[in-house]
Amino acid sequence: MNNLKMWFLTTMFSLSLFSQQKQNTNTVFKIANPDYKLSPYTGMTKQHWRDAGLYLLQGAFSYIHTLDDPMKFPKQPGKSYPQDESRVPTEKLEGLSRTLFIASPLLKENPNLVINNIKVADYYRYQFSKLIDPNSSSYITPRAKNGGPSQNLVEYGAIAMSLLTNPEVLWKPLPQEQKNALAKSMLSYGDGPTISSNWKFFNIFVLSFFKEQGYAVNEKLLEEYLQKCLNDYRGDGWYNDSPAYDYYSMWGFQLYGALWAEYFGNKYYPEYAAKFKSNFRDLNSNYPLMFSRNGEMIMFGRSISYRIATIAALPFMGLENDPKINNGWLRRISSGVLKQFLENPEFLKDNVPTLGFYGPYEPAVQVYSCRGSVYWMGKAFMGLLLPDDNPFWTAKENEGDWETKFKKDEVYNDFQNGPKILITDYPAIGASEIRAWCHEKKKDDWQGFRSTENYNRLAYNSAFLWQADGVNGEVAMNYVFKNAKQEWEPLRLFTFKRFEDGVYYRDAVLETNENIKMNLADIPLTNGILRIDKNTSSDAVAMRLGHYALPQLDKEITTTTKKVGGKEVTIIDNGKYQLAMIPLLGWDKAEVVTTKGLHPESETSKVIDVAANYNPNEKKSNVYATLMLWKKSGEKWNKEELVPVNSLEQTNDTILVQFNNGTKKVVDFNNK
Repeated sequence: MNNLKMWFLTTMFSLSLFSQQKQNTNTVFKIANPDYKLSPYTGMTKQHWRDAGLYLLQGAFSYIHTLDDPMKFPKQPGKSYPQDESRVPTEKLEGLSRTLFIASPLLKENPNLVINNIKVADYYRYQFSKLIDPNSSSYITPRAKNGGPSQNLVEYGAIAMSLLTNPEVLWKPLPQEQKNALAKSMLSYGDGPTISSNWKFFNIFVLSFFKEQGYAVNEKLLEEYLQKCLNDYRGDGWYNDSPAYDYYSMWGFQLYGALWAEYFGNKYYPEYAAKFKSNFRDLNSNYPLMFSRNGEMIMFGRSISYRIATIAALPFMGLENDPKINNGWLRRISSGVLKQFLENPEFLKDNVPTLGFYGPYEPAVQVYSCRGSVYWMGKAFMGLLLPDDNPFWTAKENEGDWETKFKKDEVYNDFQNGPKILITDYPAIGASEIRAWCHEKKKDDWQGFRSTENYNRLAYNSAFLWQADGVNGEVAMNYVFKNAKQEWEPLRLFTFKRFEDGVYYRDAVLETNENIKMNLADIPLTNGILRIDKNTSSDAVAMRLGHYALPQLDKEITTTTKKVGGKEVTIIDNGKYQLAMIPLLGWDKAEVVTTKGLHPESETSKVIDVAANYNPNEKKSNVYATLMLWKKSGEKWNKEELVPVNSLEQTNDTILVQFNNGTKKVVDFNNK
C-alpha cells in the first residue's frame, strides 16, 4: 500500500513538474538583474537582449525533440496559411529561416548553444540538408526555368542573410556536396524574377552570399536590383514599398541596405554601399519620433505581427561615426519595444507569438502569413552582431527629444516632404502618431490588406491601437458612409494635398461612388486633434466619424456627457486613458458605441462616433468640425482643454479658426 502511495505521489509530482515546465515557457519575459545605471528606463543591456532572444527561441524549440522535427507550429484559426498540404513545405521553411534570425547571432557568440537538449547549430545545418533532399517532406523544389517569384525566394533570402553574417557556424562546416546543392537551389530563386518591393533584397542577399563564397552569379542582375532598390528611395529615410510607406521601409529597405553594405557591399560594390549608408543615416532625423516616450511602436501597416522587427535597423546606427546620433535614445526605444511585447501576457500562445498585435487579432492577419511568419521579428536580434563595445550597447539610455526638446503643453509635427508623411508627438501623454499613404481600391486589393484598416485610418497613434470597422457602422479614426448597397463603407482613397501652417490636408473620395467626396484637414493640438472637414459630395449620404477606440481593461469603461461652453461633450474612460469628442459644426449627434471582437487589445471596446445625414440641397454649411481629445485617466479636464475653439468663420473654401488663447489658424481648401 505504501509503495502504491509513493508511486502515486511520484507520478503526480512528475506530472505537476512537467505541467509547470510547459507552463513556464508561456510566462512573460522577465528581466534578470536589470542594470538601471546604464539603462535607467528599461534596465536592459546587451545581455538582456540575449536573454530575450533565447526566451523566444526556447519557445520555438519546445516543438523540436529530434533533428528531424521541422519548425512547424500550431495553426491559428483564420485566413493564415496553410489552408492545404501543398503549402506545408514553405510553412516549414518560414519557421526555419525566421527563427534563424534569432539563433544565428546567439550562435555566433556561442556555437555550442543547446536548447531542449538539441544542439542548435547542428539542428539548422541538418535542416539545410532537408531542403535539398527530394525524399524529405521539407524539400524545396528549385524554381522552374520560367517560374515566377514566390515565398520561397523570401525565405531563401532570409537564410542568405544569416549565412552572410555568420558563415563560420552555419556554412563552413557543411560538406561540399551540400554546399553545391544549396547553391543550386537558392540561386534558382535568387537569380530570377522578383516583386517590385523590398523583395528585391532577397535576390540581392542570395546572389551576394554565393558571390562571396566563390560561386558564379548573375552580377548584372545583382546590380540591376541594387539600383532599383535605390530608385525606391523618396528621401527623409523613407523608401517606397510599391506603393506603400510602412515599416517595410525600415525593417526591409533600411535594415537590409545597412546590413548588405556592412557585410558585403563595402568590399565589392562601394558606390552602392555608400548610397545605402547615406539613405540609412537619413532615418535618424525622424524615425525615432515614431515611437512613444516609453519606446512603444505604433500599430500601423501590414505584417504588424512582426512587431519588434520595427526596431531592427536602429542598432546599426551604432556603426555610424556620427556625434548627432543619440545611441542611448535609440537603445531606449528598442528595449522599450522589446518590453512592450515580451512582457505582455497575451503575446505567446502555445509558446509561440500569436498572429496579431498582443494576442490573436484576425483583422491584422494577411493571407501570406503562417504561424511561423511571426519570427520575422527575429531580425531585431541581428543587433547582437554588434560587438559589446559598440556605442549602441555602451551609451547610457536617455529619452532623446522627449526630455531635451519637447514641452508638455505643446505639440510637435515632423513632416517628410518626400513620402508626404506627418509624424506628430504629444508630450502631454508621451504618444506618437503618424499619417501616411493610403489609396488602394478594395476591388483591386486581391490580397486584402492595403485597402483595409491596416492603412486606411485617418491617423495611427501609439497609445490607441486601431480598431476594425463593424458592419453596423462602428468606426474608429475614419469616416464611413452608407453606400448604394446599404453597407457602411470607409474612406480608403486619400490624396495628399499639402502640409501648411500645422494643417495636414488630404482629399478623399468614396470608392463605390465618386460623387461622395471630402476635403480633409487635420490640426494636431496639444491634447488631441481638431478636424475641419468639408463635404463636397453631390449625392445625399448618411455619414459617421469615429474617434480612436478604447479597450476595456480591468474595469468597465465609463461614459460622461456634459455641456461645456454651449457644446456637447462626450468622454469615455477605461482607467488608463480618457477620450473626449466634441462636435463643433455640422454633426447631428454623438454617441458611444460598444463593440465586440473588433479591438486588438480586448474583446469589448468603446468608441465615440458622430453622425449626420448630408444633403447637398439643404442650405446649411457643408463643413464638419470635430474635436477629438485625450488625457490620461485620473486627470481633470478644464473648460479651455475641452473647448479650445472660440469661433469658426467660413468664407467660401476658407475657415478661420479662433482659439480661446488668442491664436488663429486658417484652413484653406482651395487647391494649391
